Amino acid sequence: MLWQGDAEAFLDRLPSSALFDLIVSSPPYNIGKPYERKTALEQYEAWQARVLKKIIERLSPRGSLCWQVGNYVSDNEILPLDILFHPILKGLGLKLRNRIIWTFGHGLHTKRRFSGRYEVVLWYTKSDEYEFNLDAVRVPAKYPGKRHFRGPKQGMLSCNPLGKNPEDVWEFPLMEIDDVWRNIPNVKSNHPEKTGHPCQFPVGLVERLILALSKPGDLVFDPFAGVGSAGVAALLHDRRFWGCEMDADYVDIARDRLESTIAGDVPFRSHAKPLYDHERSTLAIVPAEWKS
Repeated sequence: MLWQGDAEAFLDRLPSSALFDLIVSSPPYNIGKPYERKTALEQYEAWQARVLKKIIERLSPRGSLCWQVGNYVSDNEILPLDILFHPILKGLGLKLRNRIIWTFGHGLHTKRRFSGRYEVVLWYTKSDEYEFNLDAVRVPAKYPGKRHFRGPKQGMLSCNPLGKNPEDVWEFPLMEIDDVWRNIPNVKSNHPEKTGHPCQFPVGLVERLILALSKPGDLVFDPFAGVGSAGVAALLHDRRFWGCEMDADYVDIARDRLESTIAGDVPFRSHAKPLYDHERSTLAIVPAEWKS
């Protein structure tokens, strides 16, 4: 289900009881993108605190909230938004389980500081009893043939046959993943998921969260749904989805993508797809002009 309109207005229409099993969103960063209205930082913080309070009131006791954020930038000075959001979420009674770093290889090139190539997913739970399906998201072990060196298990394989924990940096390089989630590519011009949205959330980033933190049939909610990437990931894995989005054009795109997902023909890049080895490209060869 998609609601075209303000997330607060939508939440106010709902009962203040447990509805959502997983909340996954990337809120506006208040940096003046076409889909947002830039305000004073204090106003932005107060607005987000209001929305989060209403969301958390409707989060199930075993539920999780994943808030994907980057940096607020003003006059070339940055404020990592996870620093701003943590006191809000902690004050609302949530418990931080991971601060997941997602790194990517492409983006804007800055001239007065190093180019930003990571964002953060803050994963919180409402209680100490929460959904966490590690086996659904394990990745290949680095040394699957490793054996215990000593002790009662000496000589026995020491790795889990299902793979290792992805950790908290997510990079997805050539099929090795950890807790910095590297190289789930951000959605740029040649990405198969690219639409008209300028800061699109990649489906692959949401997939792992949905697989690990919910189960089939659960309700996933995105209060800032954009073009529906969280919904695509939810439907791909047999979860239900509710989302809110102010922009009518983005809602139309999101509906088309959700319908395509149900039909089985939505274009997306899976979280499990290996990254292309850039060194195989002819573009990786040093130009002759540089050598002269």
